[in-house]
Amino acid sequence: MPINNPQKPQVEGSVLRPANRWKTLLFYQKANTLFQLTVVFCERFLPKYGDRTVDQMIQAARSGKQNIIEGSEDGKTSTEMELKLLNVARSSIGELQEDFADYIQRKHLPLWDKAHPRYNAMRSFTQKYNHLEDYEPYFSKWNDEEMANIGLTLCHQVDYMMNKYLLSLEKLFVTQGGIKERMYAARTGYRKAQDEEYQRLVAENATLRAQLATAQEEIARLRKLINKND
Repeated sequence: MPINNPQKPQVEGSVLRPANRWKTLLFYQKANTLFQLTVVFCERFLPKYGDRTVDQMIQAARSGKQNIIEGSEDGKTSTEMELKLLNVARSSIGELQEDFADYIQRKHLPLWDKAHPRYNAMRSFTQKYNHLEDYEPYFSKWNDEEMANIGLTLCHQVDYMMNKYLLSLEKLFVTQGGIKERMYAARTGYRKAQDEEYQRLVAENATLRAQLATAQEEIARLRKLINKND
């Protein structure tokens, strides 16, 4: 399964890290689909009143999606904050995963594990498709067993993809640091460039002075030669 990689080239002297466009993050696309699926699942199969599970599941699904967005945006200035928010997103998805597992167990529904006849088809479908439009036509057709198992599988996949992404992000933080390190590097780079330019100008000025002195000597020599000939 492809994983988005946050390690984009850093522009030399740049303070702001190039941010991911969160809509293109594959795990965001799945998390968004998971949120919409969860809302429909709760509306169809859970009590409208008196069950806190509804609010908990919807809030967990929304938190997962929203913290990916916020983390991606904050990543422009703070890799550390992006790491924190994406870990919050992972925790929320983990809560939702447990809620789907609890529903399956409480309702005595089959868990679509590797031994289940529908496991391979479900896994292939959920690995291939990320966008809401690929799932939405089935929201009114799937029964609770199907939706709960697909929701559970999407939770696993989002968590896996985010773990891979976070490892790359942690490596990026180690190699490039946070905004303080980038600001220091930018200032140091600017000062170094200014010093190098000053030294270049000093050297160029010395060369021009030497050339001018040589030219003046040659003019003086030619004048003497002309005067002598006169």
